[in-house]
Order: sequence, then structure tokens, then C-alpha cells
Amino acid sequence: MNSFIQIRSEGVTHGHPTQPVKELAVLSGKGGTGKTSLVASFAALAANAVLADCDVDAADLHLLAAPRIVHREPFLGGKQAVIDPSLCTGCGLCEDLCRFQAIHPDAPADLAWAAPRRADPLSCEGCSVCAWFCPAAAIQMNPTVNGEWFLSETRFGPMAHARLGAAQENSGKLVSLVRTTAKQIALERGLGLVLIDGSPGVGCPVIASVTGASLALIVTEPTPSGLHDMERVAALVAHFNLPAAICVNKWDLNPALTDHIEAQALQRGMSLAGRVRYSRSATRAQIAGKTIVEYAADELSEDIRQVWEALRLLPAAAGNAQTQSRETASGLTSDH
Repeated sequence: MNSFIQIRSEGVTHGHPTQPVKELAVLSGKGGTGKTSLVASFAALAANAVLADCDVDAADLHLLAAPRIVHREPFLGGKQAVIDPSLCTGCGLCEDLCRFQAIHPDAPADLAWAAPRRADPLSCEGCSVCAWFCPAAAIQMNPTVNGEWFLSETRFGPMAHARLGAAQENSGKLVSLVRTTAKQIALERGLGLVLIDGSPGVGCPVIASVTGASLALIVTEPTPSGLHDMERVAALVAHFNLPAAICVNKWDLNPALTDHIEAQALQRGMSLAGRVRYSRSATRAQIAGKTIVEYAADELSEDIRQVWEALRLLPAAAGNAQTQSRETASGLTSDH
């Protein structure tokens, strides 16, 4: 049977992959589970992947990948109301309609009744209701810069990543942009795999990270909160009918709970990708700016290699017998 993830890109014509691009989304129920460290190590092992850092609210994959930015653009994710005082009649309809209380008279209180209105950019949610109903057509919805996205080169290959501005929204749109860019680069360069470092939790950026992915790897820890968060992410992945696997990080801190978490995962129809032990070499590797598998050939590094090998051998259509019989798990890249 062909493997789900295949490590090299032999048999691929540059710019024209013989297999469709596959996406491995690495998720976690909360931050700090080791998700990003695993993604970086997978990139070092894959040697044919495009990296996509979709944790745009708190991106940190760049700390290990050391990207060299080759292209950058502002991210225009939303709109804000701007009121032209020369056109505003001061009727106050927009102020009455704004449920976010973002519109106020541009005058002292005693003159507010007839004063032109202004929109507070910090309160405006860009819903456009005010612009739709303004009888004087005095309100325009102008694009706003919510962040910035980048295309970079790393020692592992190309990387798409982004930075959402402080207190900015539309993170799901930015994640979708990062994923689309990474997949396009994979197609252009004949690379068969996109490694997605997803956001923690189950919110909008996570949905954007995992929707349509080929496989979701859920990284958790052997704690009660780790079990709870794993179940939440597993339910989200199941909602989108995606094959999933689980990896328990720092498993040796609580072997009994690790067994329970893995049993719960199997009951949910997920695969077991493996266990990664606790080791201080993970911290030492981060301080050195290297991935764990680059830093030392120790037991921790071997654990991660075994997880990668387990993912590599998973059937691509796990949980989908019809697709599996048709494609026999074609793999994320073309190795064979």
C-alpha cells in the first residue's frame, strides 16, 4: 500500500507534480503542547515540503525556521466606516443603527444634535450598516490593514507566514491566504506536501487551518486539560470528516493518562501517530535555534522520527473506504 506521507519528491517534474498536493495540519487544543516544535522537525525530515505557519495571532515557527523574507504584502482583511463631514447632514441615523456604538457626534454635547458624525476606528466592526442606510451617502467603507503576510525561503524550503496586527480581526481570512499561498508555491515547484502549523484551540483560524486538509495531527499532553482539549479538536476535525491521528507529547510524565487518551482517540476512529517523551534537549534545541532532530541524535529525536514514520505510513484515505479503494492512499508526495 502506498504511504500517506512520502519523504522525498523523486518522480516529480518541476512545476508539474504527478500527485496532487497534500496538506498535513498539525493542531492542538491549547498552546504550549509542542505543536510548532514537531512541525519544524517534520520540515527537517521531509526535505520536500512547503511550510505554512497558520498560527497568525502568535506565530513562532519563524524562530526555528529562520526565514529569509523574499516577498511581503499588507493584509487588507476588513473595512472601516469613514464619514465625510462635508456630506454628513447630522441626521444621526447611523448613530442609532450602529450596534457597536462606534459613531458619535463630532461636536460638544450641547451642539451634538445637528453636528456631523464621526466613526471611531477602534470600535467600528466594518458591518456596513451605516453606509447602507445613510440618506446622504456620506459614509464610505474603506479597506483596513489588519496585518502582513510573507513568502520566505528557509533551509527546509519555502515558507508562507503572516503576522496579524495587535487587536485585529479576520484571522481566518489571513490563515486562508497563507494556506493558499503555500499550496500555490507547492504546485509551482513540484512539491507534494504542505506542512501546516495550525492555531491552537477550535476557533475561526483553526477551522481555516484544517478545512480541506489531507490529514490532521492532533498534539496533546497527558493532563486532564490535555484530554479535554484533544476531544474538542477531535470533534472539530470529525465535523469536517477529515482523517486524524494523535500524538501525545511528554507522555512519560503520566503514562496511565497517556494510555487513556490514546484509548479515547481510538474510540473516536483516530490513528495513533506515536508518543514523544519529555526531555530538556527540546529547550536546548530551541535556544540553539535548531529543530530537535537537527540538534541531537538522542531518544527525543528518535521519538519524533518514529512519529514522522508513522504518519508517512498512514493510509491517505483513512476513514474513507471509498476513496481508499480508489486511490489506495496515494501519499502526500511522489516517492515511489
